[in-house]
Amino acid sequence: MSASRAPAASLGACPPCDVILCGTCVADILVRPVPLTVAPGAGKLFHVDPIRVTTGGIVCNTGTAMARLGMKVAASSLVGSDVWGEVIRATLAGEGIATGALEASDTVATSTTAVLIDPSGERSFAHHGGAPATIDLAFIRRQLPHFAAARLALVGYLGLLPGLEADLTEALAEIRATGCMVALETAGSGGTLAQVAPALPLVDVYVPSLDEARHQTGLDDPRAIVACYRSHGAPGLVGVKLGTRGTLLSPNDGEWLEIPCVQAPGPVVDTTGAGDSLLAGLLTGLLRGMSARDAGLLGAATAAACVTGLGATEGLRGFEETARLAGLSR
Repeated sequence: MSASRAPAASLGACPPCDVILCGTCVADILVRPVPLTVAPGAGKLFHVDPIRVTTGGIVCNTGTAMARLGMKVAASSLVGSDVWGEVIRATLAGEGIATGALEASDTVATSTTAVLIDPSGERSFAHHGGAPATIDLAFIRRQLPHFAAARLALVGYLGLLPGLEADLTEALAEIRATGCMVALETAGSGGTLAQVAPALPLVDVYVPSLDEARHQTGLDDPRAIVACYRSHGAPGLVGVKLGTRGTLLSPNDGEWLEIPCVQAPGPVVDTTGAGDSLLAGLLTGLLRGMSARDAGLLGAATAAACVTGLGATEGLRGFEETARLAGLSR
C-alpha cells in the first residue's frame, strides 16, 4: 500500500506512525461464565470467574493487535474525564500505542461495556456508547495533523458513530487530503448504505462482516455484496468477513480470494474481538507489502490467536509467531 504524504512541516509534534485508529474505544468489564440461553432470573446470585477489566472498541482491539504485530500505532478518540478513561489511556500506552490524539471530555462519560461470556465463548454486550458517539467532523479537523503523520487511518465503527456518520464522506475526504490512506470498519447494524455509499470512493480497504453488509445492501451473497460496493465506486480492497467460513476478498474488480479460517492454536476461550483482529492482521500485511492473499491469511491467523484468550487482546501473538500460524514463515 502506498500513498502520497503531506509535507513534513504539516506534521507538527505528531510522531510518524503506520496507522492511526479513529473511533470507538471502550472499557470492557468481562463476566464469565454467564449462560446466555437461560435467564438468571430476578434477584438471583450466581457465581462467576474473577471479573476483569480490559479495553475494547476498534481503537483498542485493532490497535493492540497491530502493535503486537510490530506496527507503529496511534489512537484517536474521545474518552471521559473519569477512571475508565484513565484505564484506557494507561492500557494503550502500555502496549506502546501513542495516545497524544486521545482527547478527554468533561461532559460525557467514557464508553463502557459489560461483556457477558457463556462457557462456549459466545458473548452478549451491555453497552454505553459514551464519548466516542460524540466524535464529529470538528473532531476530525482538530486531529488532521495526527492523520498527516500516519500512513493509514482506520475509522470505525460505522454504525456506532452517530456524530460522524452524517458527515462521513467529508471527514474521509479531509483525512485523505493529508496524504493518509483510509480503511473503514463497521459494527452493530453497520449503518446504512445511504451513509457509506458516498464515502466508498475514498476508502482503500473495506471488509465488513456478513451481517453488517446484509443490513447495508439487503443482499445475502458475498460476491453480490462486493459487486454492490463496487457499483458505488469502491476502488480498493473490498471483502466480507464470513465468520467460520473465512473471508472473501476482492483486491480488484473481478478478482476474488477465498481466505480460509486458520485453526486456533489452543482452546477457544472467547470470540470477542476476532473480527477486529482479522482486520488488524490484514492491514498489517498490506502495510508490510504482502500480497492480498498473504495479508488475508495473516488476518485469519491473528483472529485465530485472539480467540484463545479472554477478551479481545489476551490471546494475541507477535508477528513471527502469527505468521507461522498462518503458514507464511519462510
